[in-house]
Amino acid sequence: MKQIPFYHTRLNGAFWGEKQRISKEVTVDAVYDRFAETKRFEALKCDAEQQAREGWHTHFFWDSDIAKWIEGAAYILERGRNDALEAKVDAIIDDMCANQMADGYYNCFFKIYDTEKRFTIRDRHELYCLGHLIEAAIAYRHATGKDKLLCMVERYVDYVIRVFTVEKTAKFMTPGHEEIELALVKLYRATGKQKYLELAKFFVDKRGANALDPDGYCGFATAHYAQDHLPVREMTTAEGHSVRAMYLYIAMADLALECGDEALFHACEAILKNVAHKRMYVTGGIGSSHIGEAFTVDYDLKNEPAYTETCATLALALFCQRMTKIKPMGWYADTAELAMYNGSISGVSMAGDEFFYENPLAIDLADHNKNPATKDKERYPITQRLKVFGCSCCPPNILRFINAIGDFMYTEDGDTLYVHHYMNGETEYEGKTIRQTTAYPSCGKVKLEVDGYKKLAVRVPGWCTAFEASAPYEVRDGYAYFDAVDVLDLDFHIQPRLVVSAPGVHDNAGRVALLYGPVVYCMEGVDNKDDIFALSIDPNTAFTLTPDEYFGMPRITADGYLKVDCGQLYTAINAVQYENRCLNFIPYYAMENRGETDMQVWIPLKA
Repeated sequence: MKQIPFYHTRLNGAFWGEKQRISKEVTVDAVYDRFAETKRFEALKCDAEQQAREGWHTHFFWDSDIAKWIEGAAYILERGRNDALEAKVDAIIDDMCANQMADGYYNCFFKIYDTEKRFTIRDRHELYCLGHLIEAAIAYRHATGKDKLLCMVERYVDYVIRVFTVEKTAKFMTPGHEEIELALVKLYRATGKQKYLELAKFFVDKRGANALDPDGYCGFATAHYAQDHLPVREMTTAEGHSVRAMYLYIAMADLALECGDEALFHACEAILKNVAHKRMYVTGGIGSSHIGEAFTVDYDLKNEPAYTETCATLALALFCQRMTKIKPMGWYADTAELAMYNGSISGVSMAGDEFFYENPLAIDLADHNKNPATKDKERYPITQRLKVFGCSCCPPNILRFINAIGDFMYTEDGDTLYVHHYMNGETEYEGKTIRQTTAYPSCGKVKLEVDGYKKLAVRVPGWCTAFEASAPYEVRDGYAYFDAVDVLDLDFHIQPRLVVSAPGVHDNAGRVALLYGPVVYCMEGVDNKDDIFALSIDPNTAFTLTPDEYFGMPRITADGYLKVDCGQLYTAINAVQYENRCLNFIPYYAMENRGETDMQVWIPLKA
């Protein structure tokens, strides 16, 4: 199975084309400007005296923030020249290369602080930063033909190979924060150099299977936090820090594909089943707890304190995409789609310049202001997006994700084209052409025009109950297979639908969530004049859709009920009174864009 890279596809308008337009016109500069203000780029000059004089300090993972911004910028440059943007990237690369050490090592923190402690502190993100630099270097060379950064990171990786596998002088064996593993597979594919694949295998195979890495982590966590609890081929559940975990699982899937490793693939599939069936929010969000930014236990999916870091949701989508390259199973892409349309893009404002690190499924403003008896307040996620964070990994991650979203669309296997996701655009690849015409996901109609393939396999989304096609087909593993079709009309008949949680998700007992195709909806106080937590819905209600240009998806209204406050704290159930109300829903990804307001995804059923 071979992926058709995103840079062979041009998305035209519709949902993702519009997201890319905003990303190009707003987000790339917004992130750059905030990084400049917070001295991230200045830190690349590695001037300790300047930092002391001006009263600021390089952070040990700033290299990774910058690298992700470079990668996102490179993906924008794939769609057209931009001399000003290219000049910004070139200046950054010049500073990095000027401060690479003689042995090949580079890190703007360790260059001026704790230089003697290089590769002695497992949680100082050296290899994580290098992984992102590798991805940035590959992306920038492909977009511009410039290889200065790529040459720099290859020198660095060669140094890592020597330190970790030849001299064995590092004080740990595997990275504290995974990322370099998946980047090394990319580097192998970009250069054809086997040594990079071998280093990726080394880091993955040694994880949880060596005596050098500590049993426990950072003084507060167990081995599960850093995925050190088991050798990778014995893993069956998603554990620990959710972003670190997903980056490891992506690398495992990459190596399973590259090396034909069945044991790795089966471990990946077991882990993904655990996530999709027991540890994932309906929005595709993962990582329930702010303590360790981590997975906890099955069905622990509380709504208001949900952590669900943006980076974790993005990484889940990428893990699913890697699994799809190994084996076309509809539920892999279904899981990716939930993450793509909900808990990932909720991390960026509709305007494209403000961001959420966490993406809760409920916001009750009263909870943020209670308990006047103490200065300390209970912890909840913030209620308005910010332009930058101290740990600002999510903004540049969103930048690169949106601008490479076309990677999710197609794979090919011999003369068969697999269509995994639906986006309006045109693709030219090795003499073959593909055109998708669609307004998906606001409409379920898709027209495919294909030249160069004998067979088509299109995913029938798992939520779809009424699928129509203009040619005969056979369904296997969530895909409809067609023979000798050049033009194909599809209709997935998207309709609003209510879903319930498994009984183990206690927070959602007696509640339903509204979805329209893959898009999760929510209620906000700004659209509903009553206390939204006193509203309920009838499971048999009818829905009304109203087009809305701002959201890029229809608003949805439904008949519902307001529980009347009778003036007593507790009331006999047969004395409860309800008033009819019209319930207003918007896409979850657009929540908290119109001022601070209450919000909830899971709506009570009328008693």
